Amino acid sequence: MTSLHEELLRRNNFHTSSTRSWEAIAGLGWHEPTPSTIPLAAVRTVSVVIPAHNVGYCLLAVLDALENQHHRYRFEVIVVDDASTDNTAAIAAGHSIVTTAIRLPERMGAATARNLGTALTRGQTVLYLDGDMLLPPHVITDIAARATDTSVLVGFRHNLPYEAHQGGHGVLAQHPNLAADHRVVWRPPVGRPLLYTGVTLTEPVDGSPLDHTHDFVDLGYGQRYVDWDLPRMVVTALVAVPRAAVVDIGGFDPEFGRIGWGMEDTYLGACLIAAGMLVIPLRQAVGFHLDPPDADEQWQQKLATWPDTLARYWDLIRQPAPTGRSRAFTTAMTDLLRICEVLR
Repeated sequence: MTSLHEELLRRNNFHTSSTRSWEAIAGLGWHEPTPSTIPLAAVRTVSVVIPAHNVGYCLLAVLDALENQHHRYRFEVIVVDDASTDNTAAIAAGHSIVTTAIRLPERMGAATARNLGTALTRGQTVLYLDGDMLLPPHVITDIAARATDTSVLVGFRHNLPYEAHQGGHGVLAQHPNLAADHRVVWRPPVGRPLLYTGVTLTEPVDGSPLDHTHDFVDLGYGQRYVDWDLPRMVVTALVAVPRAAVVDIGGFDPEFGRIGWGMEDTYLGACLIAAGMLVIPLRQAVGFHLDPPDADEQWQQKLATWPDTLARYWDLIRQPAPTGRSRAFTTAMTDLLRICEVLR
């Protein structure tokens, strides 16, 4: 049976013809912010899924930004509280933009939270958005107008330290900077192993993964750009995917959340690519990623679990690509929902 790794070697990422065809129909650049009046914005329905754990410091601003989207059509917002110990659940339950708010009975990790949120969606496209990601007002329309059954639309993030945002209100008076994302401007360390591949650089690299791979086109067929490959470009801080495709592969692997931090989105990306999806960046879809007050401490805790989640990822890559798991996924999420608290 063909492994997921072998499937990735067979898949190109030649999305240029798709983006150019869209531009010809829309009369708009692929990477331009999208007017709310564009007719194509009504083509796909969108559901926003937000996994949330202890993001009470910024969730109100994140939800306010969703409420202020200039998208003219209805979209869902589903928040899954991963057993937070702060006021995250109360904020989600009380905000008018939230369609559904669910609370897990114990902390299960972002992968499980996203799976449960996905099971509750009705939109054709699922936008995975972190609970600390603040979106400019055009982003939902950018995604709704461009989404298809065969595309993974990748957005970007501009990280802000807590002292620079203090909860996020007023931040969107600024403009997030595309170059702040490591997938766009990358200065890797020299003399120590890189996180993903373990490669050790002996000289500095002036990296521009997005530009140097021609908007990820050159990452097809399993190609790499030093420490980056196509699955690793799929970051669920801000990414839109076809719901049907996610359900068919069985959603996110929940084991990542039990082990620690990271790699569940990379694995999702690998599975979707193996299923025939094209990974296409949206340079205009950049959000502010709002750090918590204890960001340094949290980062160290996350990095401590990275070797274990990375090891699981490489193990799964050697196994067959998942497919035909819709029924099992739905059953598992139905069972999980029975023990959750419905907040809204």
